Amino acid sequence: MRTLIIEDEHKIANAIAQGLRQESYAVDVAYDGEEGLSSALTGEYDLIVLDRMLPGAIEGVDICREVRANNIHTPILMLTAKDQIQDRVTGLNAGADDYLVKPFAFEELLARIRALLRRPQDTTGTVLKVDDLTLDTLSYEVRRGAKVISLSSKEYALLEYMLRNQGRVLTKNNIIGHVWDYDADVLPNTVEVYIGYLRNKIDKPFKRHHLIHTVRGFGYKLGVEG
Repeated sequence: MRTLIIEDEHKIANAIAQGLRQESYAVDVAYDGEEGLSSALTGEYDLIVLDRMLPGAIEGVDICREVRANNIHTPILMLTAKDQIQDRVTGLNAGADDYLVKPFAFEELLARIRALLRRPQDTTGTVLKVDDLTLDTLSYEVRRGAKVISLSSKEYALLEYMLRNQGRVLTKNNIIGHVWDYDADVLPNTVEVYIGYLRNKIDKPFKRHHLIHTVRGFGYKLGVEG
């Protein structure tokens, strides 16, 4: 899942980015309000982690309001050193979905991110499911039926994105935009390679119907086809 971090403190921003990448997230970082707002308005993100206090003319609350004014519904987790109730109310009223006060433990940040990503989904707890294929976003365990499937970090990220969008046709550009970092050197052929890796692990070893389908001229779709 592709995440945008807007945070002017480089040490904090880079630590969050490193932690999320280790959890199989694709991450872009902006260190000021202007760059952050531009990225939030033009990029396709699954989540935005936004610092409330930013240098320059554009601060976090301004970014949040502008994103919502442009009818962008990406979940926003706002970070701040301010812990007054009114500060939290201001951020939430501007359109933030959750609020986390600095300093914080990365484990709590990760838990809140997972909770925000679950909200739009019709899922039970932490489990994403289609047919007999399940992915647990908390334990990172992937199963088809009773068999546990071992995936690389990027294979896991690709499968999670497809599960969260099951039944939809996903173009190669959709997949690149949500599974790889913005500045990653990724070619469309790379998507084909990783789709192949997934098929070899979650489809080909099983006698049941295949779940990953190629939609000629458009992209790929995950789901059960009659």
